[in-house]
Amino acid sequence: FTSAKLSSLRRHLKTHSDEKRHACHLCPKAFRTAALLHNHVNTHTGNKPHKCSECDTAFVTRGELSRHRRYKHTLEKPFKCTICEYSSVEASKMRRHVRSHTGERPYPCHLCSYASKDAYKLKRHILTHTGEKRYECYVCQARFTQSGTMKIHVLQKHGENVPKHQCPHCSTFLSRKSDLGVHLRNLHSYMEEAVKCRDCEAAFHERYAFLQHRRTHRSEKRFRCAQCSCTCSQ
Repeated sequence: FTSAKLSSLRRHLKTHSDEKRHACHLCPKAFRTAALLHNHVNTHTGNKPHKCSECDTAFVTRGELSRHRRYKHTLEKPFKCTICEYSSVEASKMRRHVRSHTGERPYPCHLCSYASKDAYKLKRHILTHTGEKRYECYVCQARFTQSGTMKIHVLQKHGENVPKHQCPHCSTFLSRKSDLGVHLRNLHSYMEEAVKCRDCEAAFHERYAFLQHRRTHRSEKRFRCAQCSCTCSQ
């Protein structure tokens, strides 16, 4: 990476650092830069400052707006492969495509010999080892290891009765607009008095962030056997 501006170089160097000095006051997440933190806080507050000039859609970040305009309005594909005729809307998709030419698989699984061309496929693969079911049906709460399996379940089991009102802050769907209002008030509204976690020092002003944090403790194995290396969550 090279840059004509020293400030741009300094900003780029932060992408190589693990230091995350900018902490969110609504959840435990922290970020390398103030700009990344600002974008993250907007996901809590619902603030979407970047508005599309051609439709009514608005976005949290400038990058999301730029991607939306390319997909929906300009249909521009500025990233072009130097080996074949493929072109892409996003730089990340082009990097993934180039690996199909080079054979590079930079994301190895630490549990087996599998390696992936992109981080998303690696995360999906690791679920085959852990058995974790991260995807929950928003109609009947059945859980699945992959999002595709959950979508097939919704179409086959629930058909026309699928709720149509999606929460703008999380993946919840509700049948009625009034239910969505109750959901927003109960889970996503700001609380003056922070709710404290009983297992650590964390505190939250939003109930949804608190519930998401509580999930991190469910998988903790805090109870250790005194005679061997076995640890348990209960």
